[in-house]
Amino acid sequence: SCLPLFICFERKDSTAKELITLAVLVAVSAAGRFAFAWVPGFKPVTAITVIAAMYLGREAGFVVGALSAVVSNFYFGQGPWTPFQMLCWGLIGAAAGILGKHGWISKPLPLCIFGIASGIGYSFIMDVWTVLSMNGSFSGELWIAAIISAAPVTAVYCVSNVVFLLALNKALGKKLERLKTKYGIFTSDGGNIT
Repeated sequence: SCLPLFICFERKDSTAKELITLAVLVAVSAAGRFAFAWVPGFKPVTAITVIAAMYLGREAGFVVGALSAVVSNFYFGQGPWTPFQMLCWGLIGAAAGILGKHGWISKPLPLCIFGIASGIGYSFIMDVWTVLSMNGSFSGELWIAAIISAAPVTAVYCVSNVVFLLALNKALGKKLERLKTKYGIFTSDGGNIT
């Protein structure tokens, strides 16, 4: 499911500066997930992915989100859930890039609403994996049960998305905007946030 978007990114003429920027964002995202591992559901991965997408574009957001799952799971453990995490965070990044390009999440309130929606969407998609791992096949009843049982962790995750988006957006956004201006990177798909 992630392969078409990775192929699209690979076909771009990415510079070394762009790849290094993405690698640093993935490393920061994974390190943030490590740092908050002791609090279930409280992680900055979505916020960093969203901010990267807002300022650098949907493809960069997808790559940061998807690779953050793979890299951080070297610590948390790789497994059949990893592709689901890659898809979830990648789609969050792609959606944020599209919305950011049009300025729809440039203000704090829409950004917070997007953070909450991202947390809920992440949980819904990850609970598909939960049902598949429990049952070996998909069942709508089990999926609803998984969503309900995950509600407390999902709520914490939604709150963490809002907290990290509000805390990191201006500071990280300024740095990414400066990199874009100074080095001329991510100009073809970059968001219109200024």
